[in-house]
Amino acid sequence: MNNNYDKIANHYDTLSRLVFFKSQVNAQVNQLQYIPKNSAVLIVGGGTGWILEEIAKMYPDGLKIVYVEISAKMLAISQKRDCKNNQVEFVSLGIEDFRTHILFDVILTPFLFDNFAEKRAAKVFEQLNGYLKRDGLWFIVDFSLDKGDGKWWKWLLLNSMYSFFKLLGIVEANQLINMHPYFLNFDYQIVEQRFYYRDFIKAVIYKKNKMTFI
Repeated sequence: MNNNYDKIANHYDTLSRLVFFKSQVNAQVNQLQYIPKNSAVLIVGGGTGWILEEIAKMYPDGLKIVYVEISAKMLAISQKRDCKNNQVEFVSLGIEDFRTHILFDVILTPFLFDNFAEKRAAKVFEQLNGYLKRDGLWFIVDFSLDKGDGKWWKWLLLNSMYSFFKLLGIVEANQLINMHPYFLNFDYQIVEQRFYYRDFIKAVIYKKNKMTFI
């Protein structure tokens, strides 16, 4: 399993909105105001690319965006998005195979780490940390089981999702990895944290406090 969503690329957004309404969208859009003008932005696992149009509504020019997506079908949909005058480089690779000398001001990883087993999640985290500038911002949105009531239905829904994606041979993960300790270990601080969908979706903006290397 390589965490590739080609099989459901044309239906992914519809399926996510049927279950979560606009919670997944709002969790990501509400973070965009923190993107500095004229910055370099890395988006990993952006899916169908609707986030590019949301970024363009707020910043119609001046951004240099690298968009890494393993699903060729998702990437093809993303390339049709209206990015206004922003410069966007589309990369059809799994993030583990992506290499760059660019240091980014902002990294976005929406619902990325919930695909990975823990060993791969740690490896990807360290790789991306090396691509982020000192004082850079990391936007992470993912599912969460650590806040609020109703943990039983969150666990049930999460496991149903994993079972569905396993049936399709899409994801490798069996359980959700808590990424917060990784950020703490690399001296990140929380700029903003919000919860959505009765606290099942967590959106955090981290700031990198010092340069750390892999």
